[in-house]
Order: sequence, then structure tokens, then C-alpha cells
Amino acid sequence: MREGSRMGAWGRVTATLLAAWCAAQLCLWLHTPIPWMLGPLIVTALASMSGLPTSSSGWLRNAGQWVIGVALGLYFTPQVSALVVSLWWAIVLAIAWALALGALFGWCLHRQHAADFAYLSPRALRATTYFSSAIGGASEMTLLSERHGARTDLVAAAHSVRLLCVVIAVPFGMQWAQHRWGLHVDASLLPGPRLAHWPGLLWLALATAAGAGLMVVVKRTNPWFMGPLLVSMGLTLSGVAWSAVPNGLSDAAQLVIGVSLGVRFRREFIHTAPQWLLSVAGGTFLMMALSLGFGLLMAWLTGLHPATLILGTAPGGIAEMAITAKVLQLGVPVVTAFQVCRLVAVLMLVGPMFQWGLGRKKTA
Repeated sequence: MREGSRMGAWGRVTATLLAAWCAAQLCLWLHTPIPWMLGPLIVTALASMSGLPTSSSGWLRNAGQWVIGVALGLYFTPQVSALVVSLWWAIVLAIAWALALGALFGWCLHRQHAADFAYLSPRALRATTYFSSAIGGASEMTLLSERHGARTDLVAAAHSVRLLCVVIAVPFGMQWAQHRWGLHVDASLLPGPRLAHWPGLLWLALATAAGAGLMVVVKRTNPWFMGPLLVSMGLTLSGVAWSAVPNGLSDAAQLVIGVSLGVRFRREFIHTAPQWLLSVAGGTFLMMALSLGFGLLMAWLTGLHPATLILGTAPGGIAEMAITAKVLQLGVPVVTAFQVCRLVAVLMLVGPMFQWGLGRKKTA
């Protein structure tokens, strides 16, 4: 029975991947942005919500994050890294902006839905709205919210909606801007090695796999993304240019990441507090509009291209925003640095900020 169940699970994974590949081909034909991720994400989400037995492999998702982490790390040449370091003040401002924006969104959700969730304790309600609005990783925010007694299903649903809105809207917006104003590639922000070599690709794979393994052992966030990213970044900074990541491998990685995002949207998802999901979607588009203005301000302050800073400060995930920057060639290392630093800061600070807010409320 167990063997048959395992075969059935892999059959669902294979069927889902085949549908995702077909969707990617359609997006390529339609010339949509980031076709290898958007197509699989949309078709998998629609199929999942319609009740079809879609499935994603955790091993493949980890492999996809590994490949993307390696590819992004190759952009951090010494010249680019010096630019990123010189932007430390802008990164700090972006972190403060993300924390403030998330707190404001959480306050709005709390005011709007306090009556709907009156059965929750004041602490549980505040934890639900607060962690649902934090601009950070969905799984990490869900785990943090669980420790504080929140309704984790609402938190997970909120982050899934936010990510879906951002991943669909931002790439299309960037592509439109690219066609409208002819956004150009900054050659100084291109990766170090640009051709795949053998056996250099093997050494790169082994080194970055070791980085991922170390991150898993020490239980760090996003180990299969952060470990390879840091190792690849370190090698590039040291002048080691073993190999680039083949485009086909990068496309496959985007496909499995898109599938892993799409399978979150099960049939019961659309029945999970519809008003809550609508509020989150509306709030997400408002956050994107505000972040657009903030990104333009940061571009003016730093002198960098607006598209780069808009992606760097967008309320999306690291991999998704960096993939958008990579495919459209819009300042990958700067976008990655902004997104990585923001995620680390948010994961470190949202918990203490929640406790601090509760303390202030008690003493008020």
C-alpha cells in the first residue's frame, strides 16, 4: 500500500509538472514576463482551487531554490559588491519602510476585521492581523504567528494572496515599463561568469550544495536558497569563475518554484473568510502602489535605475523579485541585496516588535 501511495504521489507530481510545462510554453508564445514561473504558478493555482489533485515535490522545490541561489550569487562581482556596500544607508531605509508599511497594513486589518473575528482573544486577533501583514516569508510568519496564538490558516492565506498578487502584477508592470521606456541593461551589473563550463559547473554545484547542507544543519531560514547564494557570492567575490548556470537549468528551477507556489491554493482556500482575502488583496495592491512611490524616491536618492529600486523594495519574496530582475536584467545584485537584508531584518525584528506593542498596549 505504501509503495502504491508513493507511486500515486509521484504520478500527481509528474502530471502537475507536465501541465506547468505546457503553461510555460503558452506564456513563451504570448511573450509574458518570467514565463517559466508565471505560467506554472497560474495554471497550478487554478487547477488546485478547482479541486484537481495537483502536487509539488519538496525535493524539487529545494533544488529550484538551490539553482536560483547559485545563479544570483554569480552577480556579486567585486565591483558590484562595492556598489551594494555603498548603499547600506538605502538598505536600512528600505528595511524601516517595510516594517512601517507592514505595521500600518496590520493596523488596518485589525480595525476592519475586529468584529468578524470577535471570538478570538485580543492577543490572538492582534497576532493574526500583525503577522498576516508583515512583509516577510510566508512560512516563517506563519510559524511566528503560531507561537503567539494567531489563527495560522488566516496568516498563511494572507501571505499566499500577497505573494500571488505581487508575483503577477510586478513582472507585468516591469515588462510594460520596459516596452514603454526601453529600460536598458546596465553592463556593470551583469554576472561574472556568463558561460557554462564543465567540470566547473560540477565544482560549483558541490560547493553550493555544501553551503545548503550547512544551512540545513544550523536550521537557518530558506537554507536551500541562502546557503547556495552565500557560497556562490563568496566565490564570485574571490574571483573564482568556475561556470555560469545554464539557462535551461534556470528555467526548470523557475518552473518548480512556480508549481510550489501554486499548490498552496487548494479548493478550501477560496472558502477561507472571503472578506479577509479581499481585504488582503486590496491592501497588497495599495502596498505595491506605496512601494512604487518609495522605490522612485530611493532611485532619485541613489541615482540608480528606478526599475531596480522598485523591485528591491517591492513587497514580494526574494526569489520571485530576483527572478524578475534576472529575466528582465534589471540590476539583479542590488535587488537581491535589498530583498535579502529586508527578509533577515524582518525575521529578527517582527517578533520583538509585536511583544513591544503588546507591552505598550498593556501600560496604556
